[in-house]
Amino acid sequence: MSTTSYLSDRINSLSESATLKMTKLGRELAAKGINVISLSVGEPDFNTPDNVKEAAKKALDENYTRYSPVPGYPDLRQAIVNKLKTENNLDYDISQIVVSTGAKQSLSNVILTLINPGEEVIIPTPYWVSYSEMVTLAEGKSVFINTDIESDFKITPAQLEAAITPNTKLFMFSSPCNPTGSVYSKEELAALVEVFEKYPNIFILSDEIYEHINFVDNHESIAQFDSIKDRVIIVNGFSKAYAMTGWRLGYIAANKEIAAANDKLQGQTTSGTCSIAQRAGITAYNDGLASVMKMKEAFLRRRQLVYNLLNEIPGIKTNLPEGAFYFFPEVSAFFGKQDPDGNVIKGSADLALYLLNHGHIATVGGDSFGNDNYIRLSYAAADEVLVEALRRMKEALGNLK
Repeated sequence: MSTTSYLSDRINSLSESATLKMTKLGRELAAKGINVISLSVGEPDFNTPDNVKEAAKKALDENYTRYSPVPGYPDLRQAIVNKLKTENNLDYDISQIVVSTGAKQSLSNVILTLINPGEEVIIPTPYWVSYSEMVTLAEGKSVFINTDIESDFKITPAQLEAAITPNTKLFMFSSPCNPTGSVYSKEELAALVEVFEKYPNIFILSDEIYEHINFVDNHESIAQFDSIKDRVIIVNGFSKAYAMTGWRLGYIAANKEIAAANDKLQGQTTSGTCSIAQRAGITAYNDGLASVMKMKEAFLRRRQLVYNLLNEIPGIKTNLPEGAFYFFPEVSAFFGKQDPDGNVIKGSADLALYLLNHGHIATVGGDSFGNDNYIRLSYAAADEVLVEALRRMKEALGNLK
């Protein structure tokens, strides 16, 4: 009996996470003694701020070790409400907040509570690798709007309207964007809102996890527009801004019906997330943004460093991202070339594997993000590591014939 014959169609139709796959391959090479530089995973290289860690230790001493409420501790949800008001000028109450085991679970919960089989979810490309797979799990249909480097990877209102059908239920996007770093301005969001105003049955899932890694103006949330706010579901969390990836702490802000539905689903799957992480999250939000701004300054410096180094590599085409900590350069100039072993580079996945095996740099092929002509690389690494990584990349790409 083959493995796929007894596994569910649901799991057989699901793709492996490309970012986690490349991280795994990089670790396998490293286990063999090869020095691999990983630019594949979206994880800040900073330590969690000391005040947050101290709050976790205090929570242990105070015996916060029992089951937590399914949607999160009330004082954490209140801290989130306060953050949304003070930082984003958005009004919510705690009944509209559901805390989950990372923003990833928050996204999955929203899709599972909204999407029926066959309903359509519009996703601009490139998109974070798990978006479309989550739609697949919900038995929905992903409808993609393609963008490219010339448009700074942003969609237009005309593209949005052209993608809408009677089966459209949800639009999902991220700003700042993973993998491109593109950031929608208030004016650009307002133009999209004018389209959504015509279609009152479409919900908007706004992934704002990179909110504070923004190098232009203040973060702009699409939830600020009153005409559609009740249909917007904000997803955010602590992993990127506070270097808390392993703590697994995310949340949604939505209308009360959607929040209650997420609470209901979570009650039958994971229940409340880690009690210690939640207590630490309260301190993270209540103590302000000083540590976040220090990390942002480092990311800003690294962005310029990597931008300059990428522009020195013949065949690479890149823009200057306005947020997050990724570059998404166009690499199609290398397709059709051969590596030193005679293998032909057919697409971005081949190029990413070549860079891993020959340059010992872990990146991720753009095909997994919906745009095969690109690769994603993270600059969440020390300056000297980035300099060496880009040196290896330039050398490896130069060896293709």
